[in-house]
Amino acid sequence: MSDNFNKIYKDSLEKPEEFWREISNDIFWFKKPTKILNKSNPPFYKWFEDGVTNTCYNALDVHVENGKGNKTALIYDSPITGKKSKHSYKELRDKVSKFAGALINQGIKKGDRVIIYMPMIPEAVIAMLACGRIGAIHSVVFGGFASNELASRIDDSQAKILITASCGYEPNRVVEYRPLVDGAIKLAKHKLTKVIFYQREGNEIKLNGPNEISWDESLSNAKSIDCLEMNSNDYSYILYTSGTTGIPKGIVRDIGGHIVALKWTMKNIYNIDEDDIWWSASDIGWIVGHSYIVYAPLFKGCTTVLFEGKPVGTPDAGAFWKIISDYKVKSLFTAPTAFRAIKKEDPKGEYFSKYDLSNFKSLFLAGERADPDTIKWAENLLNVPVIDHWWQTETSWAISSNCTGIEMLKTKYGSACKAVPGYDVKVIKPDQTLAKPNEMGDIVVKLPLPPGTFPTLWRADERYKNNYMSNYKGYYQTYDAGHIDDDGYIWIMSRTDDIINVAGHRLSTGAIEEVLSEHQSVAECAVIGIADKLKGQLPIGLIALKAGVEKDNDSISKECVQMVRDKVGPVAAFKTVIIVKRLPKTRSGKILRGTVRKIADNEKYKMPATIDDPAILDEIKEDLLKNKILQE
Repeated sequence: MSDNFNKIYKDSLEKPEEFWREISNDIFWFKKPTKILNKSNPPFYKWFEDGVTNTCYNALDVHVENGKGNKTALIYDSPITGKKSKHSYKELRDKVSKFAGALINQGIKKGDRVIIYMPMIPEAVIAMLACGRIGAIHSVVFGGFASNELASRIDDSQAKILITASCGYEPNRVVEYRPLVDGAIKLAKHKLTKVIFYQREGNEIKLNGPNEISWDESLSNAKSIDCLEMNSNDYSYILYTSGTTGIPKGIVRDIGGHIVALKWTMKNIYNIDEDDIWWSASDIGWIVGHSYIVYAPLFKGCTTVLFEGKPVGTPDAGAFWKIISDYKVKSLFTAPTAFRAIKKEDPKGEYFSKYDLSNFKSLFLAGERADPDTIKWAENLLNVPVIDHWWQTETSWAISSNCTGIEMLKTKYGSACKAVPGYDVKVIKPDQTLAKPNEMGDIVVKLPLPPGTFPTLWRADERYKNNYMSNYKGYYQTYDAGHIDDDGYIWIMSRTDDIINVAGHRLSTGAIEEVLSEHQSVAECAVIGIADKLKGQLPIGLIALKAGVEKDNDSISKECVQMVRDKVGPVAAFKTVIIVKRLPKTRSGKILRGTVRKIADNEKYKMPATIDDPAILDEIKEDLLKNKILQE
């Protein structure tokens, strides 16, 4: 590591207030903060407490006023509908300020909550920014989420209005939003005052009664609205994550720290400048979509791509290469599962050769652990750095990464690189002592967390304290497990609940998955620990094969078991590999390991709201029965 990264990182930990004060000068303030960090009430820290600013102003107006109004802010591309559009910073600001007026006409004021339940269309981004413009708090719910999940978010946020669309599009099907919205309104105890429907061409719906209005109608008598001056610690949004108790956790984001941190990341982590084209292939319903489709790129003043499609099936495994080629994308940020899907469909990269990726400089992966085999496959194909980095909904930006805008560090396959400036990351063992290098334990971050992270949970300070800040005094518990090596590289091996105990040995399911994914026939895999009377738990592997594999399943299973025995050791007691057609995932691409474990152990489970296709669980159940893992 050269002195450059080392010095910046050291300064961020030793002089955090000076460090973030200087960075905060790079954003627009109506009133610059003089109080950088208030530490008087841990764990409730406040950054830039007396600063006054506005999210939307920093995303749009500031660039227009700096003479960049004609620069493209947003590129929209929908291979499913065939629609494409480009929006300059001035055009986007004008649309946002008009829709902000529409919200005011519907009675929305500073501090009111607005639920946004929309597909990946420009109007979703406009709605988010319009909320920021007038100080409303948005809560984006993934379009197509089940009615009960939408209802729970309406109830918890006490939202005034819901902004939605007539439908969303998936490959080969239309997702009708009307029945889902109607179901949620029926289930919710809290009553909305209005629902705004964006009518998608060819799939318009009939509006019912005075409480429903179309997007176009809401704009018909709306006036353009200027940005409201907001306190730095006012909330920008609530983003719900599923809670273990069944009650969703409302992660809140304060305004000032969010703008400061996210703008800084675009150059320092991703090496993106104002003239670059950036693409985050995620969904606005997830944290990656919030931070890196909408906010960070617009704060930076670069061009961001909004893609309504999939890595495969819209229309083929070349979809990503086409977008990168068409728009001269410099860097892509997506989930490892997207690349595993591309690798499964097109293992030799034949689609890749059809496109010009000469402007493409780097690929960033996050969302779940990127196995070394997928990283190496992508490196060989793309011939650019492939960077696995680690962060969470709670933090809104990376905890560890190769900070390519500061200094390119060497890659260690399987590691999420080093802690990003601002994060003091440690590993703590079950006995509450700090782990030595390479020792496995719970990964924690020393408090206070840097700006842009979550200051609390929505109306749940005690839950925030008890869930995240109490198990290890003075630390934020990430609920990820792993180790830090001698060079300071962080290895995220699994969620805390994915550590399995085999005859007293704590094993990481991620370490076993890493071995399985090295097999030449394996496209993707999941390892779960099932209950065992003798050893406590035993690991079993589920693997999906690459397209065109001709070797028989029995041989592949035996080879995989032997590989784990050779590389992890007999201590893993790994004897079972089941070949499945596909793995059950959330819509954001995370494998539902916990649900599969419950099925295997004959435990009751709730159908995950975020599941991509519920039918996969029935297929998995059949496979577990066939292999005598599950008894009828």
